[in-house]
Amino acid sequence: MKANMVIIDGKSLTIEDVVNVSRHNFKIQIAEEALAGVDKARELVDRFVDEKKVVYGITTGFGKFSDVVISKEETTDLQTNLIISHACGVGTPFSEDVSRAIMLLRVNNLVKGHSGVRRITLNTLVEMINRGVHPIIPEKGSLGASGDLAPLAHMVLVMLGIGEAMYQGEKLSGAEAMKKAGIQPIVLTSKEGLALINGTQVMTAVGTLVTYEAIQLLKLADISTALTVEALKGITDAYDPRLHQVRPHLGQIKTAENLLQILKGSKLTTKQGEIRVQDAYTLRCVPQIHGASKDAVQYVIDKINIEINAVTDNPIIFPDDEVAFSGGNFHGQPMALPFDFLGIAIAEMANVSERRIERLVNPQLSNLPAFLTPNGGLHSGFMIAQYAAAALVSENKILAHPASVDSIPSSANQEDHVSMGTIAARKARDILFNAQNVIAIELLASAQAIDFDDASKLGAGSRAAYDVIRREVSKIEEDRVMHLDFNKIYDIIRTNEIVEKVEHVVGTLAIN
Repeated sequence: MKANMVIIDGKSLTIEDVVNVSRHNFKIQIAEEALAGVDKARELVDRFVDEKKVVYGITTGFGKFSDVVISKEETTDLQTNLIISHACGVGTPFSEDVSRAIMLLRVNNLVKGHSGVRRITLNTLVEMINRGVHPIIPEKGSLGASGDLAPLAHMVLVMLGIGEAMYQGEKLSGAEAMKKAGIQPIVLTSKEGLALINGTQVMTAVGTLVTYEAIQLLKLADISTALTVEALKGITDAYDPRLHQVRPHLGQIKTAENLLQILKGSKLTTKQGEIRVQDAYTLRCVPQIHGASKDAVQYVIDKINIEINAVTDNPIIFPDDEVAFSGGNFHGQPMALPFDFLGIAIAEMANVSERRIERLVNPQLSNLPAFLTPNGGLHSGFMIAQYAAAALVSENKILAHPASVDSIPSSANQEDHVSMGTIAARKARDILFNAQNVIAIELLASAQAIDFDDASKLGAGSRAAYDVIRREVSKIEEDRVMHLDFNKIYDIIRTNEIVEKVEHVVGTLAIN
């Protein structure tokens, strides 16, 4: 395989592949063996049209209009009208990495040979990814019912030479973007419009990218915890493997292992009875709290790995059997619940982190100076930093309310239960942003607290994290605009540098 290239075969796409294509501009190439199945499905669609066989979405209208038969001469207009009429998204556009992920997942769905598109249509999407034409897709407007109809229609508009796209940093009409990239717009034929927009690729694209970052955040949360444990002279007996083997939830076991790895060699931690008999839950129960979120995220990972390699079209064509079934594989429910679960799991990381911040800044809960300032009164130190963390955590509590418990019937009650899965994925993304910022504040607060002691006493892993923090942000001696400090640490979190530096010293931190 060529460097910076992902081969698409419909069955082996990974989360890392999605990240590489969407964020690192890897190109894609369709596996030659997959194209035979694509051609075979297309031949069957053409035969259905020639024989005037009544098949949903091929020779009929859509949704409530499924009982309206469409003539062979009208099939092209049917597919084009479908895209134009369904492009009803509203709001801020998805970022370009999400747009790339959406197109990638759609290609991987179509190459499985159950959708009936032509090679030329499939290759148009491939070329848009490889040449950097990124459709502008509004975030809102999907029910996750027949998949992500509205946002996917905006993707297809650009394939037709209409709509809008980003190309080389410039917002252009779809026609101009395609022209500048040297890609010929297509004219859809029977089944193709429906094949391109009927599926869960938008919610899954958003959720996949959030999940990738959530994996890194779970590791970072263990690191921020370790720093706080040392700042508060925490008791490491609570992480003894014997405790966790008798309640063997895997995430719990791995969290305890991670903490002991990071803290190895620390001269700041204590044993039970040396200073106190036990710590508060936010230190003592970290394996149980973080571990539960790790187990939840692993569940989401398993569902994503299925979904990104699944057929979510309708109707689904089985060329070998010469049949097409109109079923419900487009329904977003199998991903809506996991993405709600994902948001809840990430929110808990911010919840417990904010409580650790409170323990660091509150002199009634520690032996540290109030609000971690050496000159309290004249200076406020981390007083309002904790406010900001509390605000983010409170917002997450609202965002974590599950979207999937809601349903509003649509299409004249033909689609009488919908998943709201795309809303669930977008909420998880917003929760992730808040959680990353809360943990950024904890990292700063714990580093500040450690500076009242001696950073040379830190464990090997936590020292590696501390050094990255202090390279970017100095100890706060006098009040300054901390917003700027928050942003510096947030930017480092997004690069994953802290986790990488710690893992370089102590080995891989596991979440499962």
